[in-house]
Amino acid sequence: MENQNQDVKFGFNEFAEVWNGRLAMLGFVIGLATEYITGSGILSQIGLQ
Repeated sequence: MENQNQDVKFGFNEFAEVWNGRLAMLGFVIGLATEYITGSGILSQIGLQ
């Protein structure tokens, strides 16, 4: 018996894309804040520069 009323919450769908965008924006803001607080860029923090 399949439940036809539930939306799929995995794969390429609107739910996944909205959360992907939200988490990308959060990561970007955290990266900018880390650069501002430490005074050095992300690449230099992980030893690539």
